[in-house]
Formats: sequence, C-alpha cells, structure tokens
Amino acid sequence: MYEGPIQTLIDELGRLPGIGPKSAQRIAFHLLNSDRDEVERLATALREVVDKVKFCDICFNVSEDTTCRVCRDPRRDQASICVVEESKDVAAIERTREFRGLYHVLGGAISPIDHVGPEDLHIAELLRRLSSPVVTEVILATDPNLEGEATATYLTRLLGPTGITVSRLASGLPVGGDLEFADEITLGRAFSGRRAVGV
Repeated sequence: MYEGPIQTLIDELGRLPGIGPKSAQRIAFHLLNSDRDEVERLATALREVVDKVKFCDICFNVSEDTTCRVCRDPRRDQASICVVEESKDVAAIERTREFRGLYHVLGGAISPIDHVGPEDLHIAELLRRLSSPVVTEVILATDPNLEGEATATYLTRLLGPTGITVSRLASGLPVGGDLEFADEITLGRAFSGRRAVGV
C-alpha cells in the first residue's frame, strides 16, 4: 500500500502478536510524527533487549545474567517450584507477593494445532530440577485454557510417580462477576474448588 521504509515498518509491526494491520499502520504513523529523540529511545530499547536479555540457565525466566534474580535470591523457598508458561506469568505472580518459592518457565504450552508438543517445552529441564530431594511441591500455574489444561494434565501424569506433591492453581469466578456471564468451564471449576465457610 505504501512504499519504502514506512511499508516495511508497518509490515514488521504487523508481525507482532496482538497487532493487526490497522494498529500497525497507526503505530507507524505515530512514530513518523514523533520527535526523533522518542523514536531513538524506542530503537535503543529494542536493541538492548536483543543484545542484553537472555534466559535464566535454571528456570528459563528472562534475565540479564546467566541466572535470574529469583533463582539468585537465597531467601526464596527452595522446596516449591511454580510452573508457568511464559516469563510474563512470573511477573504476574510476583505482583501478588503471595508466592516465595522458585519458578520454572516452560516456554509455552502443549498445542497440537500449533505443532507444539512436550518435547518443544522445558519439561526435561524441569524433571532434572525435581531430582533434587529439596523440592517437595510443584504448583502448576498454566493458563486456564485448552492448551494450559492439556499441559497441566500431561505434567500431573508425568510427575505422579515422583512422589512430589503436585497442585494446580485454583480458578473460578472473578470478584465482581455475574454468574450468568460465566462460561461452563469457569463455573464448573468454581463448584469443584468450593470450600467450607465458617458461621
């Protein structure tokens, strides 16, 4: 549609997840109309991400060093490992300040339609970590969707013989939500995860 660098930029932006052709075009023209300093800051940030950020050798979380800040922290509970799909999930859980253990980032979820099988994820590395007698619990915190459920089910079966306690994050109705708008899976989870309340 456009020619030269502007079309190249639109095409590259459009390849990013969640950015369609119209959003890519809007961002491209925003950058075109921005101050040079603003665009240079963005370009520098992109270069630094490519040059400096890597994945932790232990848990595969994003890090600037060979091991991430969570794995380096001696105050973390070494007995429990929370398994997540992506590094952004680690950040989400850390924001709650509820979990003080370690993490393991799978790098995705099992998805036959996308040709992602167990061998494409960091499952072998997880099993190596679980050979340590210190680890007593694995918390499965994969997404509550079809792929996340398939991954959690696979890991539950795989880890069963290890004797390590395997738990799954509870899921159910969001605070402030209405029952009539809840899907069947969410409502079913809410029922199966119900707990007694005191009088």
